Amino acid sequence: MSTHTSLPVAPARDTRAYARRLALRHPRELTAVLALYALAAGCGLVGPRLLGDLVEDTRDGGGDGGGAIARTALLICVFVIVQALLTQAATYASARLGEKVLAELRERFVGDVLALPLATVERAGAGDLVTRTIRDVEVLAGCVRRAVPATMTALVTIAVTFGALFVVGPLLAFPCLIAVPVLWAASRWFFGRSREAFLRQSASYARITEGLTETVEGARTVEALRLAGRRAERTDRDIAGSYAAERHTIGLLTVFLPIVDTAYVLPVAATLVLGGLFALHGMVSLAAVTAATLYVQQLLGPVDTVLYCLGDLQAGAASLARLRGVHRAPAPGAPASGAPASGADASGTDASAVAAARHRGLALRGVRYAYREDRDVLRGIDLEIEPGERLAVVGPSGAGKSTLGRLLAGIHAPRTGSVTVGGVPLAELSPDRLRGQVALVTQETYVFAGTLRENLLIAAPGPVPGPGPGRGLGPEPGVADAELERALDAVGAREWALELGLDARVGAGGAALAPDRVQQLSLARLVLADPHTLVLDEATSLLDPRAARRLERSLAALLGGRTVIAIAHRLHTAHDADRVAVMENGRITELGPHDELVARGGAYAALWESWHGRT
Repeated sequence: MSTHTSLPVAPARDTRAYARRLALRHPRELTAVLALYALAAGCGLVGPRLLGDLVEDTRDGGGDGGGAIARTALLICVFVIVQALLTQAATYASARLGEKVLAELRERFVGDVLALPLATVERAGAGDLVTRTIRDVEVLAGCVRRAVPATMTALVTIAVTFGALFVVGPLLAFPCLIAVPVLWAASRWFFGRSREAFLRQSASYARITEGLTETVEGARTVEALRLAGRRAERTDRDIAGSYAAERHTIGLLTVFLPIVDTAYVLPVAATLVLGGLFALHGMVSLAAVTAATLYVQQLLGPVDTVLYCLGDLQAGAASLARLRGVHRAPAPGAPASGAPASGADASGTDASAVAAARHRGLALRGVRYAYREDRDVLRGIDLEIEPGERLAVVGPSGAGKSTLGRLLAGIHAPRTGSVTVGGVPLAELSPDRLRGQVALVTQETYVFAGTLRENLLIAAPGPVPGPGPGRGLGPEPGVADAELERALDAVGAREWALELGLDARVGAGGAALAPDRVQQLSLARLVLADPHTLVLDEATSLLDPRAARRLERSLAALLGGRTVIAIAHRLHTAHDADRVAVMENGRITELGPHDELVARGGAYAALWESWHGRT
């Protein structure tokens, strides 16, 4: 059973307000679009009025017969052509405005995603975030490009046509109201159910994506433990749930659309019957009845468009609510109001501030943490790490070492207790500020699609702007090649990296790097990031023991003066550390220098003897 917690969904009111703000950010473009649609709709009203006058003149025996018909036909053709041109211009202007709004929404969504704390992303799972990033963005883009312009055209046309009905004859506008009670009742029923239905539909896609992603990423484990049948059953259940959600939304539309299809035909018949009675009693002219009937007939197309687009609009609104919900995702804590006690922010450019940042100690007091509410993984951790100290954390698998490392890196916030740097809780530091002080490097590494240089520079100090033309990862900060080579040399990667070339493309569509080289690349990024505290969680696990030993010695010389917390199963790391913390069952059971713990003959001594094959 999945323990993932879905990211929040924005309430309907917040979603509508956000959509309005996006649209109103461009008042001139929006006004121009509405004006063009209104002019196009106005041109479409000329024909029925001319035909009504022609019918009136013919009944009264006025006009010049064929000449009047020719003039009327010519004028109608002219206004039809003008209407087509105005509609084309309005559609183009609407498309430009829609793409501009969509681009802003995408940029804001990407910013919201990148600002999410890693712990929030992990709790949500890959499926939910990937579905929002891909499917929900695609659904919203389709809605903005097709449904929104079509609906705007239809609504403006409906409004202008109703205005024309009142001008032609107020009495002739009342027959249209016969459909209002039916449409109101059907809309109330539909919209009261559709939002939740479309949200469930989107959530069902997220479950499918999450299940398939887990199966693909864990394919070796699935095969080794013979879990293929269970994973297939999970996929079948997810598909069945998605089918049921889709069937429910389609079922709502199959009830709603036939009702409104019938309702909006009624005004045509009502206008003909009542208009004829009004004309017989001299209350309106025949020309007015003819024009009004044609106007009501013209309303059928726009109303049909609105009804046809309702499903797309509801799906788009649900996707927007899910995208906006990322912005509302809870963060571990708010940014701190002050800097850590020992100096200025390490992300600044002042040399004294950077130097002060390297003298901030980490402290854990009464720390408990649980992935599930009823199961603590860490049970009352008290630990102080001095600035510049090298601490090794060892212990059996499942003891809580990696969880402790993630709390020290500020990824998770403790359930109880506190984790502080320089006296300020890590949970109160903004992500940018936190990453400038504490960095976590795990055995999980990644190569981004781009050049080797770009892969290194994403960790360089200073912000990197968004993607530029022809670049994989965006414009580069000003870091000299010599600095990149120094970082590569520190992790033993200089030779193969220069042979490959800093401008060689790697990752998807480029050169494939072996796992050990990927890990060296990850560690080179760490050197460039230059934080004052490092948490290394099995950071050299993909290297063979001799290469790992050489790499750690190189890093030791380079990282001198920094605080290093190394979580490892290879105990030579513990041998070189200033102190060793032994974790068992979520607690620190031993703490001290290597020689002292070996002499004590406790759990660490047993691990040391076992690692050397003496027991």
